[in-house]
Amino acid sequence: MGRFFPVGLWCAGGSKLMAGFAANFVGVATEFATWYYKTIDGTDRSGLSVVYRPHSMMTFETNQVQGVGAIKEKLISLPFQKLNHQISTLDAHPSGESGSIIVLITGQLLIDDNEHPQKYSQCFHLVPEGGTYYVLNDIFRLIYG
Repeated sequence: MGRFFPVGLWCAGGSKLMAGFAANFVGVATEFATWYYKTIDGTDRSGLSVVYRPHSMMTFETNQVQGVGAIKEKLISLPFQKLNHQISTLDAHPSGESGSIIVLITGQLLIDDNEHPQKYSQCFHLVPEGGTYYVLNDIFRLIYG
């Protein structure tokens, strides 16, 4: 499985937070977002499947899918050839004692050769597992108007 967080920011999981985690949850979220958008904007979107689990759920616009296979298929089937996500804001909050993190991102998305970026928002629920994180929930919306 690909690791996308620096070792110093990983959370051990369990009921207690790793020392320094509270000060680093924004760093973890930032590292994740950088890795995620670099991967989805690249040529192999299937590489994102490593961060999802069988019980993970994704909402892309109005389509909800659950599980690694369904999420991977959704990502691969997106009708865009070229993507370029530009993050405008990133907010992160620790969520509960398990060390999970809620991440809300807004930004602009350039699709294919379109010169006019589309605004978007995306929310991730990152859950610690075995020294890294997986995505439990992923909600993506384009913002119209």
